[in-house]
Amino acid sequence: MRIACIGGGPAGLFFALLMKQQDPRHQVAVYERNRLEDTFGFGVVFSDATEEALASADASTIAAMGALCHRWDDIEIHYRGQVLTSGGHGFSGVSRRALLQLLADRCRGAGVELHFEHEVDDPAALAADLVFAADGVNSAVRERYREHFRPTIDTRPNRFVWLGTSRPFPAFTFWFKPTEHGLWRVHAYQYEPQRSTFIVEAREDTWRAAGLEQATEAETLAFCERLFATELAGHRLVSNRSVWRQFPTIRNASWRHGNVVLAGDAAHTAHFSVGSGTKLAMEDAIALAAALREHASVPDALAAYETARRPAVESLQRAAQASLQWFEDTERYMQLEPIQFAFTLLTRSLRVTHENLAVRDPAFVARVDAWFASTAPAPRTGSPPAAPRRAPPPMFVPYRLRDMELPNRVAVSPMCQYSATDGFPDDWHLVHLGSRAMGGAGLVIAEMTDVSAEGRISPGCTGLYREEHVPAWKRIVDFVHAQSPARIGIQLGHAGRKAATRRSWEGDNEPLPEGAWPILAPSPIPYYPHSAVPREMSRADMDRVKAEYVRATGFADAAGFDLLEVHMAHGYLLASFLSPLTNHRTDAYGGTLEARMRFPLEVFDAVRAAWPDAKPMSVRISAVDWLPGGMQPEDAVEVARLLRAHGCDIIDVSAGQTVPDQRPVYGRLFQTPFAERIRHEVGIATMAVGNISSYADVNTILAAGRADLCLLARAHLWDPYWTHHAAHALGHALPWPPPYRSLDRYQPRFT
Repeated sequence: MRIACIGGGPAGLFFALLMKQQDPRHQVAVYERNRLEDTFGFGVVFSDATEEALASADASTIAAMGALCHRWDDIEIHYRGQVLTSGGHGFSGVSRRALLQLLADRCRGAGVELHFEHEVDDPAALAADLVFAADGVNSAVRERYREHFRPTIDTRPNRFVWLGTSRPFPAFTFWFKPTEHGLWRVHAYQYEPQRSTFIVEAREDTWRAAGLEQATEAETLAFCERLFATELAGHRLVSNRSVWRQFPTIRNASWRHGNVVLAGDAAHTAHFSVGSGTKLAMEDAIALAAALREHASVPDALAAYETARRPAVESLQRAAQASLQWFEDTERYMQLEPIQFAFTLLTRSLRVTHENLAVRDPAFVARVDAWFASTAPAPRTGSPPAAPRRAPPPMFVPYRLRDMELPNRVAVSPMCQYSATDGFPDDWHLVHLGSRAMGGAGLVIAEMTDVSAEGRISPGCTGLYREEHVPAWKRIVDFVHAQSPARIGIQLGHAGRKAATRRSWEGDNEPLPEGAWPILAPSPIPYYPHSAVPREMSRADMDRVKAEYVRATGFADAAGFDLLEVHMAHGYLLASFLSPLTNHRTDAYGGTLEARMRFPLEVFDAVRAAWPDAKPMSVRISAVDWLPGGMQPEDAVEVARLLRAHGCDIIDVSAGQTVPDQRPVYGRLFQTPFAERIRHEVGIATMAVGNISSYADVNTILAAGRADLCLLARAHLWDPYWTHHAAHALGHALPWPPPYRSLDRYQPRFT
């Protein structure tokens, strides 16, 4: 096979070497526009796990690379005059130039043709059976076939410059330095004796305020040496094409076209803060070589390669995106206590968790847990518990909202059961909510409960629109209070244009085939084209609905609920006032965000006035509509700011479900960043929800300050005793209800 590798970086050279080792009969050539010694940058980083993965493909080459590496275990964080160190991380740095020289030498020894200072204008002219395009961020091959690869390039706002220094660092080192211009971040690590990479990063406004917009390379070098004179400790900085850049996040709809395949930064980028660009590139080479070994034809191999490789790449890109956004928003975290700031930094990509970090550095995590436990409020009733020998995991630290005290930070998310008759909850709801309270959750929240019969999503939805509903709910509330230390909340809502639909398992959001009732909305826009058209609400309609909320609030208090949540999310009535996709009004209740918030705030104020002052209130919002023209995260911040000013205690931060043609970006903990942003920018407590399923994630979210409570939905459906099982796994003593007390001595077996 004739193979042409365009790009002489780690991906191109490593793939060429692997293919020649795989079959010496392959004719393999590498084409690179620059000289080998002209490589950009200084050092690259690998984790120990990455080196092991690379060694599985070529142990000899990776062993030779390892001999060139500088290794370290610690991460050192300089913040507000303190140095915080976490160990056990297992990294190595290697000179990029030395790595490329090693790969080039091995390629020559294997018989690969190397053509440096050779520009390829037309890949087809190479007459190759396979073209491996690893020609970097500014890939000429990707641009030549743009209509086939369909790239998206998101240029990030922060500015950074890649420098080197003679100062050897004992650990992977971060500095956060406030100045009159703004905050500067430094990422620094050693890659060989007396040589380290020194990356300086700042927001655009900080960079401009420092007068660096027109700075030459020499002026940049001089500025950074002055700014970081203390940190450099007498050492100098050096440059290598060190100009201020903005990081491009690159994705492609397809990685292949004919016999051409993209790899490395040409196909996908991962931010330098997770050190994964070279890792991804070399793993691409391994994956494609394996696919070519398993499939006889190039097209089949390329299809198999992309199918197998894309999920891993996209997962890492999501982690890298979370990391880069943390560094873009570092100013948000500068008020945190040093130990929490360090923990937040270490877990920023959401891949390193509280439990994972505890394995790497148990002493550091013990400090985090002790600090977090110290933030818990003293109980208002009874004697304070005796101090434990060690701090509890973060999820088991108590929490208070107004006079409501929660024994832990785990909450059962409100989940519609569609099992009521004429609004009445029944035995299903008793078991559903009661079992989760017995299962150890600190808070259970009943499903969206409608304030009128016409406000129900479906005929199976619960309600609080008749006085007769109160005893049915009180039976459930009393059970939770009597049989568990949990508190119980209720979510009040009105379905709006999403009313009069089938139960979810009969056709989610599909209109009732018969027996439907008239529906209301801020604007006469049906949910689906075939859905009923709602009547645009008049002022009289608004007054009536507001009164229905107030009536339901009185019923909720009479039933004994501890917390009341107003549903302003997921495209239901109040949410549809908020979103410009569903509110097209031209009166005082449409237009600007402030105007669109007018009626939801009227409802909130009326409910808050009717709800006892000692009891807390929350509001569920959709932080983003997942569609252009709809609500965006910055809008959600302003919504939360208004709610806080009106007496809301905590925001339940969800997302989407406003319109059927939404384009959500799913992933692990995909909604948590919205809760984190609101918590820090608004200064209000938040509940995180969305794909939270593991106790490691819950502990991480809480300890990092990303939310104050964690709402679990499907995880609690799957396992009603999720919280007790988490306590067992974490070695935390969580008392069972008296009839189950024998479980204190039970040791489950899982195999």
